Amino acid sequence: MTNGLLGKKLGMTQVFDESRLTPVTVIEAGPCRVVTIKTKERDGYEAVQLSFGEVNERKLSKAQLGHLKKNNAPATKTLREFKMDGDVTVGQSVTVGIFKKGDWVDVIGVSKGKGFQGVVKRHHYAGGPESHGSMFHRAPGSIGASSFPSRVWKGKTLPGHMGAERVTAQRLKVIESRPEENLLFVRGAIPGATNGLIVVRKSKKG
Repeated sequence: MTNGLLGKKLGMTQVFDESRLTPVTVIEAGPCRVVTIKTKERDGYEAVQLSFGEVNERKLSKAQLGHLKKNNAPATKTLREFKMDGDVTVGQSVTVGIFKKGDWVDVIGVSKGKGFQGVVKRHHYAGGPESHGSMFHRAPGSIGASSFPSRVWKGKTLPGHMGAERVTAQRLKVIESRPEENLLFVRGAIPGATNGLIVVRKSKKG
């Protein structure tokens, strides 16, 4: 099989057990179809390519359609490769059943984009006095010396584009798995907006 699958973030809720309330994120995980299998002999590495999210053929390029039709796969929006874990065949369906209650997973998504932001929001600067007469409120302030090094050091925290980047939430606990509904409940928050594409894989930290 594989060590993960693709899904869609549905949102957050909470579940109750005998003693506590647990905040969880609900993920519509799979079912994913095995489109092709990468082998060391042909490709130089081993991997399993999965597809998720069927779409109309007109929304795909000729190259994408050709690749899918070559492997007798339906038109799908997303393709991703995963580590091979055991036996797998082309056309096989991978469901959320590969995860069980109590497993640990890593969840990868694209964080919400926040546009161009200043240093207070982006880097948590304290800012200056807010009193009347102050002319230093939310500005970054001095960013470098004059005589040496006569430039700004690389890596200086400055205003800029914030969010909309790949984020991995590591070692989240699976609270519940419902293969019949293709739903996975993981404890805590995960990156991305509602309906955003999510990659769920077995945790690298065990």
